Amino acid sequence: MTFRREKPIIEVKHLSKEYQIGMDRTYKRFTESFTNAVRHPVRTLRGLTGPKETFWALKDINFEVERGEVLGIIGRNGAGKSTLLKILSRITYPTEGEIVMRGRVGSLLEVGTGFHPELTGRENIYFNGAILGMKKREIEEKFEEIVKFSGVEKFLDTPVKRYSSGMNVRLAFSVAAHLDPEILLVDEVLAVGDAEFQKKCLGKMGEVASEGRTVLFVSHNMNAVEQLCGTCIQLEKGHIIQYSQDVRSVIRQYLLSQSAINNESKWENKYNEYMNRWFVPLLFYIGDKNGEKLVMPVKNNDEMWVYIEGELKENDPALTLGYAIYSEDGNLLYWSYLTDENEDNWSKLKIGKNQLKSKIPKRFLNEGTYRIEFISSLHFRQWICEPGKNTPVIFLTIKGGLSDSSYWIAKRPGLLAPVMNWEVNN
Repeated sequence: MTFRREKPIIEVKHLSKEYQIGMDRTYKRFTESFTNAVRHPVRTLRGLTGPKETFWALKDINFEVERGEVLGIIGRNGAGKSTLLKILSRITYPTEGEIVMRGRVGSLLEVGTGFHPELTGRENIYFNGAILGMKKREIEEKFEEIVKFSGVEKFLDTPVKRYSSGMNVRLAFSVAAHLDPEILLVDEVLAVGDAEFQKKCLGKMGEVASEGRTVLFVSHNMNAVEQLCGTCIQLEKGHIIQYSQDVRSVIRQYLLSQSAINNESKWENKYNEYMNRWFVPLLFYIGDKNGEKLVMPVKNNDEMWVYIEGELKENDPALTLGYAIYSEDGNLLYWSYLTDENEDNWSKLKIGKNQLKSKIPKRFLNEGTYRIEFISSLHFRQWICEPGKNTPVIFLTIKGGLSDSSYWIAKRPGLLAPVMNWEVNN
């Protein structure tokens, strides 16, 4: 007996999107345009018919998504993520290639997607449902659930043009997630909501996926991508450079490549990442003794401190914070914790904002570039940010200052380059 494989719910084949750039889009009245054409006919004709600069936002993209799969799409700003979702949502059309979508599509690509600003929240729920092709009875069955999830009951009969961006995204997400689309497309909009609502959204997307519906999730929040997605694509300059079911590996390589490209000695939590009930990292960087960020490279004998700034939400006796440092070829050199010393010497954290700093010994590290990863855990209980997997990453580059000895003015052999004290007994 032969079983036929169910066709993927999404098939993308050789998809490409080209845009023209450098065109003069300044508004001109008809009389002004006509006058320019009369005065400068050759220049006007050249502008209309001459070569125009173009770029490919997407180039030869190929992938398939199975029914019930949650696909994460990551990449730097300008990599092509939003363009891809806009094409899948039929907001724009591809220049080349083919897309097959076997299901009803609900999309949330920006705050208030599909909302009419003059309509109330209540009216927009019905309006969005109609766009999705749902009958009034179907919408009414979900109405109370949508309103409760969004938390905007008090403003339901207010035009959405008077909503804040947070209220807009709450209602827009609730509508998109509850009106039973078979394919849900979500762009980086959850950063607008607060931490509690983000948690609700991630839970709802997980619930949607468990019901056999399909989710495509674009986000800079690597924690959310790892938690939610079973497959991950990394886009770079319009090309797929990673595509795997090993989501953790894709995220890890992406974080390392981006930090290495930018030679970043500072990480900032711009996208509400690593949200948890204990300690949320806000800043992670290499600085001097006064807290000023150091510009790379630094010398081996410069004063260097690892700074961790974050918000303590709940103090747990087992909470452990620190960093791990790795050599260029990935060898772990050491871990350092806030709790390294005798307990009597531990610095005490307070609820709210805290800054921690730890000094890297002078003339200890060799020349090279080092990866430093933030560590947070409940000791022997659970990881919050686990080094080597998914955690904030910064880079430290050292050049020069190795020793006062004339014998060692270049990089020394080995991973480390400490200047040690020697004695001779005769």
